Amino acid sequence: MSIRLTFWGVRGSIPCPGPKTVKYGGNTASLELRFGQDNRLVIIDAGSGIRELGNKLVKEDLKKGPIKTEIFLTHTHWDHIMGLPFFTPIYIPGTELKIYGPVTYEEDSLDRIVGDQLRYRYFPVRQSELAADIKYFPLKESVQDLGDGIVLKTKYLNHPILDLGYRFEYNGKVLCTAYDTEPFINVFEVSPDSPDYDEAAVKEGELVAKEENEKVLEFFKDADILIHDTQYTQKEYMDSKLGWGHSSFEWAINAAHKAGVKKLYFFHHDPLRSDEELDRLRDKYRRAVNGKTDLFIDVAEEGMVIEV
Repeated sequence: MSIRLTFWGVRGSIPCPGPKTVKYGGNTASLELRFGQDNRLVIIDAGSGIRELGNKLVKEDLKKGPIKTEIFLTHTHWDHIMGLPFFTPIYIPGTELKIYGPVTYEEDSLDRIVGDQLRYRYFPVRQSELAADIKYFPLKESVQDLGDGIVLKTKYLNHPILDLGYRFEYNGKVLCTAYDTEPFINVFEVSPDSPDYDEAAVKEGELVAKEENEKVLEFFKDADILIHDTQYTQKEYMDSKLGWGHSSFEWAINAAHKAGVKKLYFFHHDPLRSDEELDRLRDKYRRAVNGKTDLFIDVAEEGMVIEV
């Protein structure tokens, strides 16, 4: 076993518990990664799903010694950080957390953006009162050696604030994340009849968008697992969601196929999307790709465990 992945939160935008989301879950993004025989722990995102992960760590890992881990935030929108105040290990002496993530607004550091949730106006415990040792590290596009044979590569994605995709390489296996993101488009594209039309700018915009989308495909190349934002169908996306920073099922499938990905997991489900709808969409897209690609597709589900 090289990498073991457990989904603790798979929804986008806001937690959505209820009878229509029981199967796939209503918590927002949080993933647990375990590497190798030593069970090295890495967490991706601190959405509401991290609460249950924290409870599991206290029950199973704490008996082996203090909890020490890294949390990699894809970005700092609230649905990806809101679970941190409810992550039980931060209240236990001896816990050591290193929290990494991109910072959009330079006047606010990562510790302030994330830690400001822990203020009396929002929460009954302040960050300075936590028992854990928490350190924050701003993160950009880079390649990092995390030790124990784990290499992390990061890639800027297309979202209203700075957002990173993560590519973990370990023992010949590759796991990639891509959420929240949407295809890069030509921001200068306007009708030739428009008074704002600039032919040179339009051509340059087309080139830049193409290059950025190709860079993303290269980032996914030959991944064993790709966890990709699929908040919308292509029709939903084109009708009213352009610029919202989320992808369609169709885009994710095409990107994964072009990049030679082995397994694609739909992720960041729309909070309005019921379990029944997700089942129907999964079956629809499986039929659509049957016989055309070796790509395996499935819907990310809370509690799902995948070994690479």
